[in-house]
Amino acid sequence: MKVVLTREVRQLGAPGDVVEVADGYARNFLLPRGLGVRATSGAMKQTEQIRRTREVREIRDKDRAQEIADGLAALRIRVPARAGEGGRLFGAVTHEAVAEAILKAGGPKVDRRRLQVEGPIKSLGAHRVSLRLHPEVEAEFTVEVVAG
Repeated sequence: MKVVLTREVRQLGAPGDVVEVADGYARNFLLPRGLGVRATSGAMKQTEQIRRTREVREIRDKDRAQEIADGLAALRIRVPARAGEGGRLFGAVTHEAVAEAILKAGGPKVDRRRLQVEGPIKSLGAHRVSLRLHPEVEAEFTVEVVAG
């Protein structure tokens, strides 16, 4: 089924992109969540306008995203978590907890859905996290998980 994306979907596309996906994926995931609409003739006409506004916004936002990425790399981000013996956590550090820690450290408010961690954070210590700020700018920084 052809779908016009209305929001960014990781590993699929950005708003205004026309993508071919499985019927079930479109019906059960993309359409109910408002991430896309069926690619009808009316929707196809709107995609050009969506793309033009996105390109203008991306050019403007790229410089700002690079500034934020540089600022995040300089921050010391600490996430307190309950831990047992050997440094293993009771549970895992969530993306929401990392987003709150960034805010507490003096960074900008970030969307937790744009954070990427290589695996679940289940131990104390330093962990690499990346944040997709812009299609061409990805900030990488270290999150330190401390007992607390």
